[in-house]
Amino acid sequence: MRKLVCLTAVMWSVVCSGGVSTCLLADDAAESEASLPATLQHDIPSSLDGKSQPVLAWAPDTAKVQKTPLFVFLHSWSSDYTQDNSKWLKACAERGWIWLHPNFRGINQSPQACGSRLARQDILDAIEHACELWQVDRERIYLAGVSGGGHMSLLMAGHHPERFSAISAWVGPTDLAQWHRFHTQDGKPGKYAKMIEKSLLGAPGTSPEIDAEYRDRSPVYHLHQATTLPVSIWAGVEDGHTGSVPVSHSLWAFNAVCRGLQRPEISDLEIQQLVRDRQLQQPTADDMAEDVELGRKIFLRRRAGPSVVTIFDGGHESLPPAAMAWLSRQQRIARAGE
Repeated sequence: MRKLVCLTAVMWSVVCSGGVSTCLLADDAAESEASLPATLQHDIPSSLDGKSQPVLAWAPDTAKVQKTPLFVFLHSWSSDYTQDNSKWLKACAERGWIWLHPNFRGINQSPQACGSRLARQDILDAIEHACELWQVDRERIYLAGVSGGGHMSLLMAGHHPERFSAISAWVGPTDLAQWHRFHTQDGKPGKYAKMIEKSLLGAPGTSPEIDAEYRDRSPVYHLHQATTLPVSIWAGVEDGHTGSVPVSHSLWAFNAVCRGLQRPEISDLEIQQLVRDRQLQQPTADDMAEDVELGRKIFLRRRAGPSVVTIFDGGHESLPPAAMAWLSRQQRIARAGE
């Protein structure tokens, strides 16, 4: 069994809602904080390089004696495991699932982070550590993330589809070379392009070795392997206009799954319409369906095997109730590590 190096109680606090500047009243903030469980920090040695990697965890008392779903949530691009993801933790605790919030090498600005083999293994190590501590239901090992966490969730789906029961990915970049170009204006890289260059040691086209890293760390080149894994991909139609990741990234990811299944893909014309006009000229019945759990207008919804992509009325954001409801309906045996 891996050694538990340290345990540190961490209580998240929620003082603002929805990213706006209006704060909760003191009593409301205290009530919100009290409704969240205290997480413990576990330091787990990497099975690849031996370096200790932090993860925050929480589990209901019953998880010691009965099978319990495991929910792994991944932090965003510019953050690490200390990121406040209270709304996801709260949704997890309300369902009585085990919570894991790994670091996977932290902010995406170093070669060890940004979807590297080390970062991917950190997530797998955290899952196996949880399975040693609690009675994890291996038919219900779920992974989710938003933005950079969405990127990493889909990358794990492509590289390790057998290790998960289902994955929910929100507004994530899926082709790092294309995302680098999106954030490079007049030949000058912006914030995210610079972070990509720090992580992959250069811009796309710098060398064959660096281009190979771009492919290895971009979900679109691996999701054709996720043919039996249920994957839900979500993006707000305004993203790329008011947010940092165009909806084309989510649509390309879904098309990669389609190619693996030899199913019809979303057409280039439809992708252009959603990116440019924020609507389809000829939507299907599924594209106009209602989703009570999502609670937003849908502009596109397509399915391929057990996977689904949804473009909804919104921006660079996530909606935990919709994700958790969809995940809760998925059951599939996730293989243990060797």
